[in-house]
Amino acid sequence: MARQSTTRPEPASDPRRFVKGHGTQNDFVILTDPAADLDLTAPAVAALCDRRRGIGADGLLRVVRSAALVESGVLDALPDGVGPDDWFMDYRNADGSIAEMCGNGVRVFAHHLRAAGLVSDDEFTVGSRAGARPVIVHAHDDVCADVTVEMGRVRMDGESLVRIGDDAYRGAMVDVGNPHLACVVPDMTAADLAAVDFTAGVEIDDQAFPNGANVELVTPAGPVDERGRLPASMRVFERGVGETRSCGTGLVAAAVAVLAARDETTGTLCITVPGGRVEVGIRAEGTYLRGPSMLVADGELRSGWDRLDD
Repeated sequence: MARQSTTRPEPASDPRRFVKGHGTQNDFVILTDPAADLDLTAPAVAALCDRRRGIGADGLLRVVRSAALVESGVLDALPDGVGPDDWFMDYRNADGSIAEMCGNGVRVFAHHLRAAGLVSDDEFTVGSRAGARPVIVHAHDDVCADVTVEMGRVRMDGESLVRIGDDAYRGAMVDVGNPHLACVVPDMTAADLAAVDFTAGVEIDDQAFPNGANVELVTPAGPVDERGRLPASMRVFERGVGETRSCGTGLVAAAVAVLAARDETTGTLCITVPGGRVEVGIRAEGTYLRGPSMLVADGELRSGWDRLDD
């Protein structure tokens, strides 16, 4: 996979400028900060992502050079496979907490790099706390893109339970660079899945997941399609966010769990989430996620936007 190349002078950090984008309606605020000059405190991130107080988003993506995060002390060292000049996706959840990885976020991040001219190639590497993530931008313009992200290897760590309201579901513990509990419910219809009430949150085993986890409910939806993909439907509750319209790492975790329930270790799935459809490939050498990205707006924050309410 080619390293990224810069096609214009390094942009300056501007705490006021932002881009808003989403991948299958998993939405993000994007801030460009190459030298890691911005002080991304948890309260400021939470305010920016709040849908009434700020711009509104499931998370924040900071566009920053990997070496700058080490020099500023945000990272202790570069993660595996990440070069010092790579663009790094410094991802924050909507509550301001730091997350290791976000598959939909990487697609949107890669689309932004390409559309903004920060890279000139269609294949490059994005840094993340979960390690290097090679990407391919198959097509793009200033609004839409089709992007594949190599998501790396996953690890299955046994089983656990989640309680959602009065119901309990058993699922597979899957590590996709961040922790997941992917619950395959084969007898659940699409209508049943849509009716699950996430508003009260989820209860997981704190011993199994001391740092929390994303929870997926997934149901296979029939025989393989004309492209050999197994269809399935999924909903997800993300730690630090709540229910979202899509979750990239959750899609990978769900695909692994569906295949495991079929006594299979490899395959391709087309998974429908409330925000759209994404293709997920599970291979012996790793996993990938292919789907859309949209950049919907550019804007400028007004001075003092992050001050506390009186």
